[in-house]
Parts: sequence; structure tokens; C-alpha cells
Amino acid sequence: MAGRSEAGPTALRIMLGAHLRRLRERAELTRAEAGWAIRASESKISRMELGRVGFKQRDVEDLLTLYSVTQAGERERLLQLAKDANNRGWWHRYNDVTPDWFDAYLGLEAAADLIRTYEVQFVPGLLQTPEYTRAVARLTSGTERSAEELDRIVALRKTRQAVLDRDPPLRLWAVIEESVLHRPIGGPQVLRDQLSALLQAIQRPNVTLQIIPLGSAGHAATAGAFSVLRFPQADLPDVVYLEHLTSALYLDKRDDLDTYTHVLDSLTVSAPPPRQAEEQLTAILRQLD
Repeated sequence: MAGRSEAGPTALRIMLGAHLRRLRERAELTRAEAGWAIRASESKISRMELGRVGFKQRDVEDLLTLYSVTQAGERERLLQLAKDANNRGWWHRYNDVTPDWFDAYLGLEAAADLIRTYEVQFVPGLLQTPEYTRAVARLTSGTERSAEELDRIVALRKTRQAVLDRDPPLRLWAVIEESVLHRPIGGPQVLRDQLSALLQAIQRPNVTLQIIPLGSAGHAATAGAFSVLRFPQADLPDVVYLEHLTSALYLDKRDDLDTYTHVLDSLTVSAPPPRQAEEQLTAILRQLD
């Protein structure tokens, strides 16, 4: 599993879970039979194979024995992967200002090679300025945030944005509604600074931005914002991420992936090409002056 050391614990859990699923299917065993072998339920095996829970060493050892994985090197590699997958990510230190269901996304984002996103309400998080982030946090928290909490949310966002500067950098392809760029979140000056930051961001070779103009005809993404994450490891399937006010969905079934990928492809074809984004942003900035 090349690149394992660069993947976050969330990604490692998914990689190990997918590998265990393939081993079980090769052994022609059901989830219920696998669960019986480790004194667990069928649903726990399902959660393990989806990478949604941590892995106990004893459970992994017993499953490898059940699946007839006897070669010492292979067993050692998978057991080490289980240990690595149980390590906490750097984002764990911010769990006082993030909901539990968001941890999985932070792990996936850190491990992704490409993120394609469609936004209808806010500038994509990886492209937000600190003051814009602060204003969004005030709007979406549901409760009053202290100045210290807001500072920590801004610090988390800034740390997340480092994926755009790593080697190799994350590739981000964002399609956003123009209405996002007219919404004065945080006030007119915060919006101006955010638009200027977007103008700088699109100069990066790993950042692509497309802006759907106001008044455009309806399109297939009327359900709301979503992201599709792709990973460099062959063991990791693409994941669709949909965020709600108090929860999030992580979709990796082939039919779901195909549907959302098709919608993104349609959006990128129907929206003005990325080379027009600079002209669009500049025109909006002029309107604000």
C-alpha cells in the first residue's frame, strides 16, 4: 500500500476495511460468519469494512486467521496498518470546536489527492480568508461562540489549508454559484478581501475555479452543496461528502459516486470555463467599489 505514511488515520481505516472485505469475500464468508469468529455482530463487521470504527488488534488477528492469511509478512503489514489507523490525526486537538461527525471528513481531506466541490452558500473552506471563516463560524454555530473558540476555528481552517501547499499539493476544483460571491458575510470589506484572495488562489496550478453566473438556467445540482474526494491509494474508493446542519453523509457506493460525478461533470461543462474566473471575480469586485 504505497503512500500509507502520508494517509491520515481515517483513510487508513478505510483502506484496511476494504482489504478485510476483499479477504472475507475471497474466503466466501458472510459478515455474520466473520462476526461470530470475533465475538461481534454482523453490523460491526460492516462498520469495520467501511472504516467507520477503530480496529482492535485481536479482532484483526482473528479475522486474518479466519481468512487464511498465514504468510507472516502479509499479517505483519496488515496488523501494523491497524495500529496506524488507530492513531489520532492532528485535527483531534480541535475537537472542542468541531462536531464528532466532522472528524471523518478532516481525515479524508488530509489524505485526498483531488477534491471536486460544488458550493451554493459559502466560499469553499480551503479558499476562505481568516475573517471570512470567522464570520461563517458565527453564522453556522447555532450557539454564541467565544472569541477564543472563533480563534481556534480559524486556526483549524488555516492548518487545513496547508494541503494546498504540501508536496504534492492537493488539487482543488471548485464550482460555485455567483450568488456566493455577492453575499456580504462579515461585511463588505471582508467580502472584498475574500474576493481578492480568490483572485490570488486561482493563480495556483492546483486550484481551479468555475463560477456559475446569476440568472443561469436550473441544473442537476439543485439538491445543494457536495464534494467528491479522490485518493492516491488504489485501496481507497472515491467518497461523496454531503454536510447538513447537525450531521453529514459519506457515500461510497458505486451508484452514488456515478450520480454525483455525473452532476459535477455536467456543471463543469455548462459553467463558464476556469479561464473566465479572473474576469468574473474582477467584475464583482468593481461592483463593490
